[in-house]
Amino acid sequence: MSISEFPEKMKAIEIIKDGDKPALVLGEVVVPDYGADDVLVRVAASGVNRPDLMQVAGMYPPPPGASEIPGLELSGEVVAVGANVTSWKIGDKVCALVTGGGYAQYAAVPAAQCLPVPSGMSMAAAAGVPETFFTVWHNVFDKAKLKAGETFLVHGGTSGIGTTAIQLAKAFGAKVIATAGSDEKCQACRDLGADIAINYKTQDFVEEVKAATDGKGADVILDMVAGDYVSRNFKAAAFEARILIIAFLRGPKAETNFTPLLLKRLTLMGSTLRAQPVANKGAIADALREKVWPLLESGKVVPVIYKTVALEQASEAHAILKGGAHIGKVILEVD
Repeated sequence: MSISEFPEKMKAIEIIKDGDKPALVLGEVVVPDYGADDVLVRVAASGVNRPDLMQVAGMYPPPPGASEIPGLELSGEVVAVGANVTSWKIGDKVCALVTGGGYAQYAAVPAAQCLPVPSGMSMAAAAGVPETFFTVWHNVFDKAKLKAGETFLVHGGTSGIGTTAIQLAKAFGAKVIATAGSDEKCQACRDLGADIAINYKTQDFVEEVKAATDGKGADVILDMVAGDYVSRNFKAAAFEARILIIAFLRGPKAETNFTPLLLKRLTLMGSTLRAQPVANKGAIADALREKVWPLLESGKVVPVIYKTVALEQASEAHAILKGGAHIGKVILEVD
């Protein structure tokens, strides 16, 4: 099907400078073209993630060649396929990881980064799956190789990443410890399967992790905080633990004593998904389809959706994430 059979223009959220302050504005842009290995998706919904906030602030620019429109995940219907694509056909319902362009009516997506919408799941819920599930699988299971019987510590347990990490780690047999900023959020972590939830505002997570593991510490730590958490993670880690830093809520710089890194034989890792090659993301998609999609389709694991708002309310969605009161994902529905 030719791109000429679609509207020339579409609604999309653009990042516009209002003086020195960036703003999210609903505008009209050209419908994207798609390559031989891509599909064109009519977007039903798009997930909102903290990297989107960073992009608006000018701190996380799109990789070369990627769309300037924010949005790293979406769900929708395939309306055109590239010449080399055999895995998808027009009419398929998919959710997908994208390097940008999710906050729009149409998006061009590498076919390898698409997954079928899990049976029984709404399009809005499906839009909240790709970014967090790709991220957690890649870091916790591919890189850190979390195993059944190990202790897993996740910071920010009620974030989109956190709610996903708790469920997947528990589903694959780990003991799960989560940190969160209120008693209500700690209870939400327990409701999702966390064995122990720590209120970091009233408790010392290092001491609590040690107490919960008979002094051993956590085998795998997923950290989105950084800053002073770097040195505290070293203290909370077990011997030969794997620590993954995937965001910097307390800043990208830290002063720390690296002695525990050596004495405990720790592995400190970091990663981002956005700029990775399509082949890498496709491999993650394949693993998710095999290992995780049955859990989603059975309802054993679910995307946690805090609120759904209309595309033109993207600024409100970003304000919710900035406020920090949410539990789970915020979703934009596209008309």
